[in-house]
Amino acid sequence: MQLSPERYRKVCIAALWSLCGIIVTGAAVRLTGSGLGCSDWPTCEPGHFTPHSASELKPMVEFGNRLVTGAVSLAVIAAVAGSLLIRPRRRDLTWWSLALVLGVFAQAIIGAFVTKSELQYSVVAVHFLASMALVWAGLVLVDRAGRIPGAPRRQIPLWARWLSAVATVVLLTGSVVTSAGPHAGDENVERLPIDFVWTVRTHSTAVWVLCLSVAAIAWRLRRSRSAVLRRRVADLLAAIVLQGGIGYLQYFTGVPAILVGAHVAGATLVWVLTIRLALGTADATVPIEPLGTRPAAGEAPAEPAVVTP
Repeated sequence: MQLSPERYRKVCIAALWSLCGIIVTGAAVRLTGSGLGCSDWPTCEPGHFTPHSASELKPMVEFGNRLVTGAVSLAVIAAVAGSLLIRPRRRDLTWWSLALVLGVFAQAIIGAFVTKSELQYSVVAVHFLASMALVWAGLVLVDRAGRIPGAPRRQIPLWARWLSAVATVVLLTGSVVTSAGPHAGDENVERLPIDFVWTVRTHSTAVWVLCLSVAAIAWRLRRSRSAVLRRRVADLLAAIVLQGGIGYLQYFTGVPAILVGAHVAGATLVWVLTIRLALGTADATVPIEPLGTRPAAGEAPAEPAVVTP
């Protein structure tokens, strides 16, 4: 049995979607106060794999998230299996898909510590950040799966690396805000003993730096010959503006759970679009001329051979 590169890339995209989805369902566990809905791990209750009663919301929410974790595991295993069936065989795809499997396995162990520590904020933060690292690895796998073996690559430009670094700071400060704020997953969980208002302001500053950086790059790339590059920058800027709006709205309305859930989904989207943009700049078929220069008269805009999602 053989797998075409096009079909394998679809397998990788499915794995990526599952890695993004588990972040949102994990947030649902925390926001519904279901973090300790299952008192044991890997079983839900001592001696019972499932909750005692299907009518109890919190145990079912936590158990449902564990089932989603199982689906994620199957998706990344499929990515590994597909890398062994694709022709011609590519070692880079195998290694990156294996990295996803190892990452999901590590997440399962961290998840066990989350339960055993009774939702210790530091362990929960590591759980979230590890999920974002897995999404990054999934994006790299999708990007590589969509490229022709041996195709020329170039170094990611400094401005794209800067955006990735700032986006990482946004995630780190956001996890601190979560550790200090409400919605811990259980009403009796200890929170990070730090001033919540100043934590939010620090996170907001990082978001503003990211937003202004992307806006400046979008302005300077407005005459770029690459329509794909311009579109990806515009998509990222729109996502950041929307995410910032949700952030301010949730802060001034008392941090309602529904808006926090939307904010987690938005954070995942911003992270995906940032990494997608950075990876796209490594494509040698995408023209990245000096920022702000005009294309030559009569020159047709170049497009990449493969566009990652």
